[in-house]
Amino acid sequence: MATTEAAMEGRKKTSMKKGGLRTMPFIFGNEVAEKLAVVGFSTNMLTYLTQQLHMPLAKAATTLTNFGGTSAATPLIGAFIADVCVGRFWTIAAASIVYQVGMALLTVSAALPQFRPPPCKPGGAVTCQEAAQWQLAVLYVALLLNAVGAGGYRPCIVAFGADQFDESQAAERARSWGFFNWYYFCNGTSMLVAVTAVVYVQDNVGWGWGLGVPAFCMGVSVAAFVAGYPMYRRLEPAGSPFTRLAQVVVAAVRKRRVPAADADPGRLYENDELDAPISMYGKLLHTDQLSFLDRAAVVTDGDLVTTTDASSGKPSPRPTPNPWRLSTVHRVEELKSVIRMGPIWAAGILVITASSTQHTFSLQQATTMDRRLVPGSSSFQIPAGSMTVFALLAMLATLFAYDRALVPLARRATGLDRGISFLHRMGIGFAVSVAATLVAGLVERHRREAAAAAGTTDAGTAPLSAYWLVPQYALHGIAEAFTSVGHLEFMYDQAPESMRSTATALFWLSISLGSYVSTMLVDAVHRWSAGPDGSNWLPDNINRGRLDYYYWVVTLLQFLNLVYYLICAKRYRFKPVQLHKKEEEEGGNSMVELQEKV
Repeated sequence: MATTEAAMEGRKKTSMKKGGLRTMPFIFGNEVAEKLAVVGFSTNMLTYLTQQLHMPLAKAATTLTNFGGTSAATPLIGAFIADVCVGRFWTIAAASIVYQVGMALLTVSAALPQFRPPPCKPGGAVTCQEAAQWQLAVLYVALLLNAVGAGGYRPCIVAFGADQFDESQAAERARSWGFFNWYYFCNGTSMLVAVTAVVYVQDNVGWGWGLGVPAFCMGVSVAAFVAGYPMYRRLEPAGSPFTRLAQVVVAAVRKRRVPAADADPGRLYENDELDAPISMYGKLLHTDQLSFLDRAAVVTDGDLVTTTDASSGKPSPRPTPNPWRLSTVHRVEELKSVIRMGPIWAAGILVITASSTQHTFSLQQATTMDRRLVPGSSSFQIPAGSMTVFALLAMLATLFAYDRALVPLARRATGLDRGISFLHRMGIGFAVSVAATLVAGLVERHRREAAAAAGTTDAGTAPLSAYWLVPQYALHGIAEAFTSVGHLEFMYDQAPESMRSTATALFWLSISLGSYVSTMLVDAVHRWSAGPDGSNWLPDNINRGRLDYYYWVVTLLQFLNLVYYLICAKRYRFKPVQLHKKEEEEGGNSMVELQEKV
């Protein structure tokens, strides 16, 4: 036992000498390059498939859906591999290389004419030759490599970046709270460059350059990320968290008939040596919620097994628990933490459903409006797809103002180093998102009335400027700055130490589910609003529909979701952590006190 403790202490001291702010350029640089490559391609991907590979629209849409679904599922697999097998650094490095190979293959297929069908002949689309099967196979392999790369990269990069700050030191823990804000700022900046500069190059210079430049940047960033290896704080994987959670459930069910009096907190099983690999910074303390699970930590006959030391051949001085019969308090509290996070996690799904309208119905609104840069005098038109720039600009401005102005002001009022808690931050984002869809409905009603008054209901452009859409785009961007960053921070902070990659993967899963809920909601509105003459709220010609009603349905759902979230947040109990002695030596408050305050 003494040897184990000494080894753990030495490992922690070595880890504490590494990490910190000096590692951020390598991590942020890798993230910026990844977003440039992926967003720069996916934003214009439908155009590439239909105009360069001559895919039918339905087939191209199906390809995009399959690619998106695969990319959404793989992060859970990548997180499992990182948490169980190889750790976050090697998962990110391997995934980035796979990503790079996929982007290189896409670039080659876009640059060389042999990988594309011949250009369409004059006379219409019927004369266009669709891509051959082997050409499509190259595309599908490249997309699959990108999806696999995303699976290993996305759930690990955030957790790995936050790992660079030592939670047992108050000063570094405070820096980690700012990390999430600046991570998302870099993320948004790269997306802004991708949807403007990269898309422009693709449309006006060529797809070879439009994909080649981001692929080259990604290759340089991968090399730089790997070069930073000696500086990183790397936490070793500690075994399957899902197995531990299952063991707690099995042990609790086996002891379901144990009297409640035997589950007294003072009599529950604890083993700091056993939990050392999964509690590097501190151990979870007992909570009185979900008390049924406490039975898993009640010691009964047959739970402890005496083992023989392999080196000396003598019986071990401390019996070893059978993990399927007995769990420690720390492991029971891991499962409790995951269960408590569920309702808060689920509340974030509907916000993604609302924001997804920016890329669908808001885009349709923009195509029917006056998109001249200077209404009434300019000949240059803003592309409808570029209206999302206003959301990105609003998000970036909010993130900057939040970090530089709001946090210092809030810190004086709350006494918290982070200004406001992530639960408060998410709540503000939910409220702003409600306002965004409400405003979208009001603008849509005005747009449709303007089109009717100008006689452009069935053809032509309404005289209303597309700048009327800026408020709803901006509000969605502000909402994302509060909600997404708060959600990501919540998932990382409240997840057990050994499950942080998995928790980040769940954040990405909520984004995927939000998009699927949007699809289901649109289908439901189509069926529910269908009239006997075949009309509905969401026809192809939105001037003949009632898109404003759809926006208000989403607003109502979001308002109910906000009420649900406020109830969950009010009742939520932060995980109580007893930090190791490093924090006590600094004379600061314990983590238990910090958690209760936020």
